[in-house]
Amino acid sequence: MRTYAIGDIHGHIELLREVHAWIAADQAKHGAAPIVHVGDLVDRGPDSRGVIEYLRAGIEAGQDWVVLKGNHDRMFSNYIRDINYHDPCLRRDYGYLHPKIGGVATLASYGVKNAADRPLAPVHAEAVAAVPEAHLTFLEARPIYYQRGEVTFVHAGIRPGIRIEQQTEDDLVWIRKGFLEDTRDFGDLIVHGHTALDAPTNYGNRVNIDSSAAYGGPLTAVVLEGREVFNLLGSRREPILPSARP
Repeated sequence: MRTYAIGDIHGHIELLREVHAWIAADQAKHGAAPIVHVGDLVDRGPDSRGVIEYLRAGIEAGQDWVVLKGNHDRMFSNYIRDINYHDPCLRRDYGYLHPKIGGVATLASYGVKNAADRPLAPVHAEAVAAVPEAHLTFLEARPIYYQRGEVTFVHAGIRPGIRIEQQTEDDLVWIRKGFLEDTRDFGDLIVHGHTALDAPTNYGNRVNIDSSAAYGGPLTAVVLEGREVFNLLGSRREPILPSARP
């Protein structure tokens, strides 16, 4: 059972188009299959608006794409809905416009400039006027996991020992501690992003495909044949074998 998956995009529309082209070339050889995007469409990169519209329009046009919700997607949509929103899993001293979050870059992609240097209320009012309702409803409607065969796709990970349908959204879009260090078999292979690495890594029970596009790294696209994982590099498939433990 073949499935494609793409890591954290963070506003990099050109990288997204590039890996979609790689997937299209692989599908031409091996046949069509769903493409799962593991979330974090927005923040830090140059064109979050473009990424959302590209994926939203593609799904509307009938593309076999699954787009999961990431923590940054949740923060962005909730910030636009409510200036006073603070994500319960975010440090209390961080707001959406904190430099480490990258929300300023997302607002800039909608034409809201210099958000970090201006009063909060007018920046928020300008953002509310600039962000299309279709983009907010798209982000809010994203699923928080996707299962196919023996693989479960999520943004951040799972809370070990809890059935997938009983997992909380907070865990699926934010978890690190309690998941990354767990070496047990989770049943399904877990494919996730959220924790940036230099390259996609297969730990046997999980595969992390966040290769740091947010920080100047590449955007990873993988293909899974059952539980076998291959990194797509142009026209090549490169096996990602189980290796290092956390």
